[in-house]
This record gives sequence, structure tokens and C-alpha cells, in this order.
Amino acid sequence: MPMATMVTFHAHPDDESIGCGGVMRKAADEGHRVVLVVATRGEHGEVPDGFLDPDEQLWERRVVETQACADILGAQRLEFLGYVDSGMMGEPTNDLPGSFWTADIEEAAQKLASILREENADVLTIYDDNGGYGHPDHIRVHRVGRRAAEIAGTPRVYQGTMNRDYMIAGMKAFAAQAAEAGIEQPDPADFDNMGKPESEITVRVDVTPWTKVKRAAMRAHASQISEESFFLSMPDEAFDYSFGVEWFIREGQGPGITETDLMAGLR
Repeated sequence: MPMATMVTFHAHPDDESIGCGGVMRKAADEGHRVVLVVATRGEHGEVPDGFLDPDEQLWERRVVETQACADILGAQRLEFLGYVDSGMMGEPTNDLPGSFWTADIEEAAQKLASILREENADVLTIYDDNGGYGHPDHIRVHRVGRRAAEIAGTPRVYQGTMNRDYMIAGMKAFAAQAAEAGIEQPDPADFDNMGKPESEITVRVDVTPWTKVKRAAMRAHASQISEESFFLSMPDEAFDYSFGVEWFIREGQGPGITETDLMAGLR
């Protein structure tokens, strides 16, 4: 029997592999039950011409990719809440009927809470209050997830985020390697809306033993993450630095890092 249950809640297919893939596989390998819940099917993602089969819809492919990724990451259950991808902030798709951005928070929270109750979840992962980088669906995950945890009485809620200071330091450290590999690096100013400063983060999880698994999980989302993408084209050392640590905020903890394992002490 699993020792405890983690439910990890995400906005779109592929989000789980990037920010939570390490803690998911780590928990699964340690004998815990892992449940993946995705708010939308990623209907408004971009896909190369000719990638899909004739008459195949992007969302159909993304559902298949998400199941493959869930298998790689050790998730024993995959659920979609049934909302529609809202697209990037400010796009007309934000306001379309059925979009996650227009969803009633209480109604969506009740849907997620029913899963949390069914699973008797010990841990829920969501995103920080800016959704990591300001995407409307990610912000909605934060708001819906927090409310769902209140309804279901889920004891541990971790807000997945990015460590802005760590990202900037890493970009500087690997600048020469990136140039040599022909990888264009972002401007540090681009990180102003990304993640949180280290001073606000309370959880640092070392997932370097699972970076190859994370890369395989990203690769499963081939419609969105190509071999030429920033994620898959970077050298192993840079990938391990960028994706070998996963960062979270747990309210009531800190200041500073107070936890290094989301499932610590759970049986």
C-alpha cells in the first residue's frame, strides 16, 4: 500500500514535467501514490505544420502525451478538469466560454476538492500567486488549488515556483557554454516576472537523481517541446542545474528554506 498521497495540479499538459517532474517521480519511487490533475487539455498550444494526423485535434494529441508523461513520472491516476486553455494573458481566448480564466473559482475548486477527498490527499502542489510567470491559467491554478485544499482539508499545500536569483546566476554561469552550443539565452530583465526571489522561497528539493526522467517526461510532450527547444537542446550540465532543483513556497514556513522533501514524515 502507498504510504501517502500527493496530488499535483497543473494548468496544461507539459507543465507537470517542467516544474514538478522530479518531486513526482521521487515520491513514486519512495512508495507514495501520485495523482496528476490538469485543468485544461492545452487546446491553444502551438504545433508545427504537419505534426498532427489529418483531422486530429491538438488537444487529442496532448491528452495522449500527458498519459505517456504520467507513466514516466509514476503518476497512478490522471484527471482533466475539463476547462479550455485560456491562452496567454491579454489574448482574446482568455474570455471565451469554458476557458479556465473565466471559470467560477468555487465551482472549479469543488471539482478538485472531490478528487482530493477521494484520494485522502496528504499533499497538494499548485503554483505561486503569479502562476510562475503571469499566465492566466497558472494564476487560476493557484486560486482554485488553495480554495480546494480549504474545502477538502488537505494539510500540506506547496506552491511551485522558480527561484529567480538561482536562474539569473545559472544563466551567467553557463553563458559561455550556451554561446558555444548556439543557444540563445534570455535577457536577465526577462526574469522580472518569473518566479520569486529566493528570500520568499521555503522549500528546496534536490531532484538531480531524476533529471534524466524529467527530460524523458518533457520529450513525451513532443507537440510542444521539440528536440531543438531550449529545454531539450541544452547541455546535460546546464539542464541539471536548471531542472535538478525544484522550488516551492509553503505558507507559514520560513523565512528561508525550511523543507527539502514534500513527503517528509508521511506514511
